[in-house]
Amino acid sequence: MTDPIRLAKRVAELRACSRREAEQLIAGGWVRVDGEVVEEPQFRVADQRIDIDPKADPSQSEPITLLLHKPAGHVIDGDPPASHLLSPATLWSDDASGIRPLKKHFTQLSVCVPLEPSASGLVVFTQDWRIARKLTEDAAMLEHEVIVEVAGELSADGLKRMNRGIPYKGRTPPAIKVSWQSEHRLRVALKGAQPGQIPHLCAAVGLQVLSMKRIRLGRVPLGKLPSGQWRYLRGDERF
Repeated sequence: MTDPIRLAKRVAELRACSRREAEQLIAGGWVRVDGEVVEEPQFRVADQRIDIDPKADPSQSEPITLLLHKPAGHVIDGDPPASHLLSPATLWSDDASGIRPLKKHFTQLSVCVPLEPSASGLVVFTQDWRIARKLTEDAAMLEHEVIVEVAGELSADGLKRMNRGIPYKGRTPPAIKVSWQSEHRLRVALKGAQPGQIPHLCAAVGLQVLSMKRIRLGRVPLGKLPSGQWRYLRGDERF
């Protein structure tokens, strides 16, 4: 029986690599202890069997971005945010990213471009400072596509007024496109959308918002992602 040592030290010995690389391999889910994946470099081992995946690639420890289909009525808060919605169990079965879920993917997440609690649809969570910065700094020019269920009687020139842009909090949207999808459903494509802006826009022309669903942010669509599930942002997707 040998004295227990940190898993990172054992992996560094077995792979003949630095302790830092060993920690990356472990955190990346590439190491098994007696057949079970262990993601904690400080995990202590003695005589257990240590297996390192032959495909192990420390570079896959890059920060990730998650796309959630938020159900209406859910508040995004907590640490991490939306921890009640983001877990391996709620990963969409059709996720095409090729990324393996790891514990660290659910830590240090920033929510970008949040939705009102009453709204549903696409919400972005990221560990990548570059994506967080883009969605923050370019927020005014980021287009939101939203499907809006409405009730009431649209004023005579209401659609024309909406497409010209109705000021909200002293600011007129830089670009907006509003069209009917069905008798009680509007499609709104609005740059720099702010919480409360679409209800304000509708109220100004005699309509009451019953529900809102964001189906696109920039060039990234919600697609067929089911409500209450999430997927990874693929490497070929850009906002």
